[in-house]
Parts: sequence; structure tokens; C-alpha cells
Amino acid sequence: MNDLGPTPLLLLASGLFLCGVVCMILKRNLIGILMGVELVLNAAALNFAIFARFNPAFEIEGQVFALFAIVLAAAEAALALAIVLNFYHRHGTVDVDAGRELKG
Repeated sequence: MNDLGPTPLLLLASGLFLCGVVCMILKRNLIGILMGVELVLNAAALNFAIFARFNPAFEIEGQVFALFAIVLAAAEAALALAIVLNFYHRHGTVDVDAGRELKG
């Protein structure tokens, strides 16, 4: 197997992270913002898997952390979907600017 090393993979993960951050900053609806959060979490899981692959001392821990990040992303998606549905039910839109007058 031709092994490229960790550099191209880390560049891929950093590009994925950057796309997620840009998506969170530029999007105005909740669904787009949540997609950006998912991209950031996937970039973190990819980093854990890369370090587990190329560092023998980090092998099991990296895989466990990557699995934990995937489970965390799934839980975040389920909770965020409930919040988005509640927001849409109250405001009739998923535009974040409509939530300026939210009260606790």
C-alpha cells in the first residue's frame, strides 16, 4: 500500500473544518448552521482517526475518541432537530433573525 503520510489527510481535515466554520458564520437559517456544526465535528473525528493511524502510542485512544465524536454528532443532530422544529412551530420560519425576541 502506498502510504502518503498524515499531511494530505490533515489538510483534508483542516479544509473540512474551515468549510464548517464558514458555513456556521455565513448561513442565516438554523439548518445551515447545524450542517456547519456537523462538518466541524466530522473534521475533529477525522483528525482523531488520522492520529490513531500514524501514531502507534495513540492507536486505541484515537479510535475511541473518533467513535465518541461520531456518537456526540448523532446526539447533537437529534437534539438540534427538536430545537429547530420547536423554533419553526413558534415562529413559522427557521431564519435565525426571527429569534431576536426570544425570552427564557
